[in-house]
Amino acid sequence: MAARNAFYAQSGGVTAVINTSACGLIEAARARPDHIGKVYAGRNGIIGALTEDLIDTSRESDADIAALRHTPAGAFGSCRYKLKSLEENRAEYERLIEVFRAHDIGYFFYNGGGDSADTCLKVSRLSAQLGYPLQAIHVPKTVDNDLPVTDVCPGFGSVAKYVAVSLREASFDVASMAKTSTKVFVLEVMGRHAGWIAAAGGLAADDDCPIPLLILFPEVAFAPDRFLARVDALVREHGYCSVVVSEGVRDAGGSFLSDQGLRDAFGHAQLGGVAPVVANLIREGLKLKYHWAVADYLQRAARHIASATDVEQAYAVGRAAVEFALTGRNSVMPAIVRLADDPYRWKIGEAALEEVANREKKMPPEYISADGFGITPACRRYLQPLIQGEDYPPYARGLPSYVRLRNTPVEKKTGTTFALK
Repeated sequence: MAARNAFYAQSGGVTAVINTSACGLIEAARARPDHIGKVYAGRNGIIGALTEDLIDTSRESDADIAALRHTPAGAFGSCRYKLKSLEENRAEYERLIEVFRAHDIGYFFYNGGGDSADTCLKVSRLSAQLGYPLQAIHVPKTVDNDLPVTDVCPGFGSVAKYVAVSLREASFDVASMAKTSTKVFVLEVMGRHAGWIAAAGGLAADDDCPIPLLILFPEVAFAPDRFLARVDALVREHGYCSVVVSEGVRDAGGSFLSDQGLRDAFGHAQLGGVAPVVANLIREGLKLKYHWAVADYLQRAARHIASATDVEQAYAVGRAAVEFALTGRNSVMPAIVRLADDPYRWKIGEAALEEVANREKKMPPEYISADGFGITPACRRYLQPLIQGEDYPPYARGLPSYVRLRNTPVEKKTGTTFALK
């Protein structure tokens, strides 16, 4: 059978290690020229396929592809563009197949979260309906760690490490200043519906480094009076405390504390700004000095402090995606299977996209302490190995040395254009 080309795209919010998955995938594809011709990347995600704006990764050197392993963000550009259902806009999916047919693409690799898994599943189904042979493999990625089936989502371990380290360091700062200045530090982290990233803040404190801190989870309704009472108690006992709050924290009525009334491209509430809301409560209710910060892009872009475990897993799922495709699998996702906690052992398993698409994995109740403000030993056992190890990028002149690809465009062949809606 003649080798066919592959399409790879990055979707949604990028991470410190999504390029690591791209590296693993492209290197694995290059090692099998008998089955895979060229790997074309979509410029700015799935939009690149719809507009036939493809990137020829074969024009990149082996050294530059290898450098993707330690380069953060999305080397080919990502997007927040949600394809509608087949019933609502079949033309979008037919356009994808048109472009794939024109460029002899037989493999579709989509690197993203739950919405991307849904897109991958729909593309797989339509290709079968249209009689076009295409193997669709979803490559998992999300800092939110909310994909089901897989033990952890690549991208999460590095964010967790960044948050735990940052909260520990900032807490040392607050402790130094608490006598005459700041008493409370509030750190806002990502997590719309699931509190995994906020939970990682709990790792900042342990038996060797006790730190008075509180965690506000999306899974626990925010009760202002209870929260202020706990802050007051910790400050009275320790002189200071730190708070890590998920952007998705809701009040008792189910409304986001930080809902700005805006929506992103996926129709999700545009969140951000819960840290000043919480800090203002502390100011008005307790009259304490405070500082607040929003980790925002810093938490997901921090490749300089990536978790070695996360890097290894991100690379592995990229390679596994190619291996899955070459063995005839379709409409599946490489998943990480935990074999043991300590020492941490894992392997690559397989998840059907029907079990992944449009599903969210939230924090289980047994991972949240009884008072709703901390993590349990079970949660710590789950989280601890995910932040283990350092995988520093190379440095030049005191700064990380990251690669920027040439991203050479592929000549258009369809002769048609497509208007995005």
